Amino acid sequence: MTPLLLPTQSVYLPGQAILVEASHPGDLVVTHLGEVVREVRCASPGLVDLGELSVGGYGVAQPSTGASSAVQVCASASDRLRYGFVASFRPGKDAEAVARFARRLHLTGIQFYDWAYRHADLLGGGEEYLDALDQPISLATVRALIEALRAAGARSIGYAAVYGVGNDEWEQWEDAALLDAAGEPYSLADFLRIVDPAHPRWLEHFAADVAASAREVGFDGFHLDQYGYPKTAVRPDGEIVDVAASFDTLIRRVREAVPDATLVFNNVNDFPTWSSPAAPQDAVYIEPWKPVTTYEALARVATRARLVAGGKPVVLAAYQSIYDTAARDVADASTRLTMATLFSHGATQLLAGEDGRLLVDPYYVRNMPAEDETLEMLANWYDFLVANDEILVDPGIVDVTASYVGAYNADIDVSFDEAPVCWEAAPGCVWRRVTRAGDALVVHLINLVGQSDTVWDGSHRSAIALRGGTLRLKPLFGRVPRVAAADPDAGSTLIPLDVRIVDGQAVVSLPDLNVWQVLHVLL
Repeated sequence: MTPLLLPTQSVYLPGQAILVEASHPGDLVVTHLGEVVREVRCASPGLVDLGELSVGGYGVAQPSTGASSAVQVCASASDRLRYGFVASFRPGKDAEAVARFARRLHLTGIQFYDWAYRHADLLGGGEEYLDALDQPISLATVRALIEALRAAGARSIGYAAVYGVGNDEWEQWEDAALLDAAGEPYSLADFLRIVDPAHPRWLEHFAADVAASAREVGFDGFHLDQYGYPKTAVRPDGEIVDVAASFDTLIRRVREAVPDATLVFNNVNDFPTWSSPAAPQDAVYIEPWKPVTTYEALARVATRARLVAGGKPVVLAAYQSIYDTAARDVADASTRLTMATLFSHGATQLLAGEDGRLLVDPYYVRNMPAEDETLEMLANWYDFLVANDEILVDPGIVDVTASYVGAYNADIDVSFDEAPVCWEAAPGCVWRRVTRAGDALVVHLINLVGQSDTVWDGSHRSAIALRGGTLRLKPLFGRVPRVAAADPDAGSTLIPLDVRIVDGQAVVSLPDLNVWQVLHVLL
């Protein structure tokens, strides 16, 4: 059996016992940003108590076996959203397998996609039913999943479309319709029509339906979905509707109905990210579509979202349909670059869920199983994300690239013998970004050498390892900076690098750059 370390929870709150399942004996080493915090005895397989840890992310390694993982302590359950999904609720489903996978990737929230009877009648089907697209649903399975995920430290987030009404229910909601230029109701495909989310009668119905779902099923929160259109429309009574404002009204009403629930609203293609983060919800969640097709475009969306987030976590539902059309290694290369882009810009990705499946389509039922190599890669990258949380996704991190690099500044920069360094994501270069995280400078290096384009859901070749990288920076008088490097494919622990002072500059020879390298600099 492959050696494995698996935390008992996806995230821990202060005061909770921090336990890790160890499949093999061997002492564990706990690190925080490269510094050893403690070593813990593990004489036999089983649960290992890591002791009390302060708020933050930690790497956990077992040097004798090569196994590794990560744990995180958060002050509040809403501080981080590493989002996953479940889309099958058949009778007899293995809920523990779903929870175990959530623990493996440290997923803190799981979206329950299309669990409901109908979009405008969430609970009307009884205990077992077929949903609007004939998928079998058992509420006993839904409740079992909620219980298992709660024990694993993950929140169960029930899907609910904020303005979708099926054809069978349409007659009672025609007066709340949003009409297009021809006077016809806006619709999704041929089975849903769209109402004004803030229509008084719909508002009260939807809030009551959500509250009943929380009470009778047990959800910890709700994923409030929309379709990205219309932006402005007219109701049958002649009222002109600003749909962004209607969303705000609905979110506030739902918050009143479920005051303690986690609420996640979908800003489809950034609509309306300019206003929705101020509403009483718990994340800035964006589903990107065209024209957000490149790594640079993803980075800009994530950056704007963080600016308006007010400290809330930022999640992008960047579905990697490439897994449905390309070989595993090609798709993995694309996903690595997507994760590097988002993680380096303080955001996370909704991609994996169930007990090891991937999203390749906005209809989550059309997911596909991940191969073992992909699952191992994802586990390594999510370990890296969690262990280095404070220098990757902390809300206080700021971009300082323009203030520190370049000939005018010359405070810190990177060069490579055989590759250019670029400000923005471009084929053939090393994409460089510098942030400030507390007292540290963090340099992100993303390897785009050998890539023909930067389409995030396109085909990409495996990374060409780059040698000859050099970091140069201005040291403080009388001090030698401390520099450490980490690579998610090589482990989550920051490894110290040798620093030389040459002609008044601190000079560091860098390890080989594969996909993404993070440099942690303390002056």
